[in-house]
Amino acid sequence: MIRVLIVDDDPLLRAGLKLVLGGAPDIRVVGEADDGGGVQGLIDRLAPDVVLMDIRMPGTDGLTATEAVRRRPGAPEVVILTTFDADEHVLRALRAGAAGFVLKDTPPAEIVDSVRRVAGGQPVLSPAVTKRLITRVAASGQDQRKTKAAARLAGLNDREREIAVAVGEGKSNAEISATLYLSVPTVKTHVSRILTKLDLNNRVQIALLVHDAGLLHE
Repeated sequence: MIRVLIVDDDPLLRAGLKLVLGGAPDIRVVGEADDGGGVQGLIDRLAPDVVLMDIRMPGTDGLTATEAVRRRPGAPEVVILTTFDADEHVLRALRAGAAGFVLKDTPPAEIVDSVRRVAGGQPVLSPAVTKRLITRVAASGQDQRKTKAAARLAGLNDREREIAVAVGEGKSNAEISATLYLSVPTVKTHVSRILTKLDLNNRVQIALLVHDAGLLHE
């Protein structure tokens, strides 16, 4: 059973999400909140596997809450709920370790599928979509991010760097395998090592870091 916590200041949206998710036999909504401030206590008490988190809330915003949640040992996955697919706050949440984002007008079946995928360790935002999202948002502090990202990637060996760039280009493990003439298990091992070396949570964060370093060709 996948345990879900819903955090959004719109009671109608919370009710709709509870109805949608409650109809799935393998998902249970264990709690809800209208502000990011109480999320930590709810996680302690309810032990959700996935948190659906709104960004724009009047009290503690979802970005601050996401950053705090993802710093926890054994943190639940966080999926950002947003009405904007080109919101700079979404990018900040992804950099903080959110597993992806879902637009609030996403069809119900896709929301259920997203929760299942995230609970299974798969981000609900492909690196290719991340790249398109980045290009639609006016970047601030770009030079500083580029310097920091390049410094972090310098710790990778040549093969890991090559695979990191391929992940940033939106390629799957199978596509990387075919391009670099490696077995899929070998690619998976390299990706795991990259995540460990860079202290990242998922492939989306690899893609963001590679983009920030200026290694992707438009």
